[in-house]
Amino acid sequence: MIRVLVADDEPLIRAGIRMILTSADDIDVVAEAADGREAVETARRTAVDVALLDIQMPVMDGLTALAEMGRAAPDVRVLILTTFGERDNVLRALGHGGAGFLLKDSAPQELIHAVRAAAAGNAYLSPAVTRHVVDTLASPAATARGEEARRRLAGLTAREREVLALLGEGLSNADAGSRLHMSEATVKTYVSRILTKLDCDNRVQAALLARDAGLESNTG
Repeated sequence: MIRVLVADDEPLIRAGIRMILTSADDIDVVAEAADGREAVETARRTAVDVALLDIQMPVMDGLTALAEMGRAAPDVRVLILTTFGERDNVLRALGHGGAGFLLKDSAPQELIHAVRAAAAGNAYLSPAVTRHVVDTLASPAATARGEEARRRLAGLTAREREVLALLGEGLSNADAGSRLHMSEATVKTYVSRILTKLDCDNRVQAALLARDAGLESNTG
């Protein structure tokens, strides 16, 4: 079972998320929190696989809670859930190690899929959020980010760059392995090596670097 923590200051929202998630046979909502501070403390003392954090919460907002949770409960995969899709929130969430970003008007099945993806160690961005990220990458500031990203990628081997390019496409380890004719375990080893070389906390940050650098896969 995937053990989930839901943090939102609105009880009805928490109840709705709980109802959606528990409709899946492999997901169990084991804890709830009404603010960011409570979410961090709950994650610290409760066995949780995935945490869903709203951005707009009292006491401590979701983005701050995400950063705190990274220190207090580093094994917990965090999905940010919000009604706001601004680019800066998306990039801040991913920069703090978030496993993904969902809008509250996402379809129920998308929410379930995102939780499963996060629990499996994969990144998840809703289509609406992806458009915001793409817009950001096309902005004037992307030039400076691209130069920095290409500098950081310079130390990767050709094979590591191939794996990273597929991370940039959002592929799972299994799918990347199929594309590159590698075992999933081998891809996982490459991913760990890439994260170390790039000084990234997670595959989402590495994927954003790949996109900033304009890295594209040559496999179809």
